[in-house]
Amino acid sequence: MNTRIPLVIATRNAHKAVEIARILPSCYEVHTLAEYPEAPEAAETGRTFAENARQKAECISTYLPQALVVADDSGLCVDALNGQPGVISARYAGEHGDDMANNRKLLRELAGMPGAAPFTARFVCAISLAQGGRELAAFEGRVEGQITLCPRGTNGFGYDPLFLPDGYDCTTAEMPAAEKDAISHRARALAGLAAYLQERA
Repeated sequence: MNTRIPLVIATRNAHKAVEIARILPSCYEVHTLAEYPEAPEAAETGRTFAENARQKAECISTYLPQALVVADDSGLCVDALNGQPGVISARYAGEHGDDMANNRKLLRELAGMPGAAPFTARFVCAISLAQGGRELAAFEGRVEGQITLCPRGTNGFGYDPLFLPDGYDCTTAEMPAAEKDAISHRARALAGLAAYLQERA
């Protein structure tokens, strides 16, 4: 008998979907918006990661009212850039999801600020859980670190080749998936989600 709990992840980002499915306990059956091509696009007009995550979760859970919908909004905040790229991390260079262009723009911005090094930064992940168009709970995870001006590694996605977590001499793109999952901002937020769902069951 299949007792896995279905969750709809409100994303069309294949990398993010794979990472979330990998991190969540096996008792959850992960679905994504790839299975719902007619699903609407959420506005994502929030000024914070939490606001954008809530908008996405409520939008998709209105479209799929019976489903438990999980939305993630996450990004990189660099202190020398007053918290940018922040909520526009995925479209920092203009085109949504162009990781290489986003990384190049970030390096250009920081190269002009040599006196600000080391470039302290953090990855932030906000997760919203919604059903029937209403947010049920919200969670956040963070990981502190700094930016290297020399990209390293081919694992991960986004700004992973540039991010050195505190206490490590490798970027998150140089880490095996299991090592990254143990410390990542997304894993920390998902741990809160999993604990909430377990209590709710």
